[in-house]
Amino acid sequence: MKLATLSTHTGAVPVRIVDNSAYQLTADGESTRLQDLIARPDELHERSEKALTGKSIAFEPSQLLAPILSPRKILGIGLNYADHAKETGREPPKTQTWFSKQVSALNAPYGQVELPAVSSALDYEVELVVVIGQGGRHIPADRAFESIAGFCVGNDLSVRDWQRATPTMIMGKGFDTHAPIGPWIVTPDEIGDISSLRLKTHVNGELRQDGTAGDMIHSISAQIEHLSAAFTLEPGDLIFTGTPAGVGVASTPPNFLKDGDTVRVEIDRIGHLEHVVRQEIKVSRIGPSDL
Repeated sequence: MKLATLSTHTGAVPVRIVDNSAYQLTADGESTRLQDLIARPDELHERSEKALTGKSIAFEPSQLLAPILSPRKILGIGLNYADHAKETGREPPKTQTWFSKQVSALNAPYGQVELPAVSSALDYEVELVVVIGQGGRHIPADRAFESIAGFCVGNDLSVRDWQRATPTMIMGKGFDTHAPIGPWIVTPDEIGDISSLRLKTHVNGELRQDGTAGDMIHSISAQIEHLSAAFTLEPGDLIFTGTPAGVGVASTPPNFLKDGDTVRVEIDRIGHLEHVVRQEIKVSRIGPSDL
């Protein structure tokens, strides 16, 4: 099952995607979000089956929003592929190394990505993203998948000079627009064998990354067990699970993203994201933004 959040004339609505059509999971005017529904799998199943008996909605890719609009946490694991650790000149970490991406970094599947006004070292990282469903605390590895609502594609965009300035990496990982996810959430029953999923990045049509999820150092189950030992995983939390080799910073000289570049990240059996990089215009502002 593919679950998405669609921008319509009535606002953002949770939908089930079948082929090229969407089926609304809520009644008109209902404020229930997709992250509310994935916390209640029985209700979600009932609604999704009922939705298929209703009228379908034709849509354009540009109407797809981030499937989870307001996650409580966006978490990312560092150096979780041996070939990526090697290309950066570091040993694969024996202990899981985590950082947070800010919620304001969230971006739509086909939204523009900002090249920061304060840096020219913007890099891409295709990643398999876990979407937490029911969540929980102290989740053992052998039950980890019970907490998962599904998977989507993510791009862990990274501002390398800011990332490397401090050990936590938080500043370089959390710039606005730098956590695009989507294009939808695919439930585990449709994914099958995760280890065979192939992850790719193309920049302006050139293949830059090509790896498989089976090359992760720390498995998804191990990641969930580790994280939930410290804090509760909640419905809609996003876990970026690592990236394979081929990032721009590892090239000689580094091959960072530039204004006007088109970045496409894709994963088998899920789909792809595609973004155009645009130079940020630095404008001072106090108060809420319209991102």
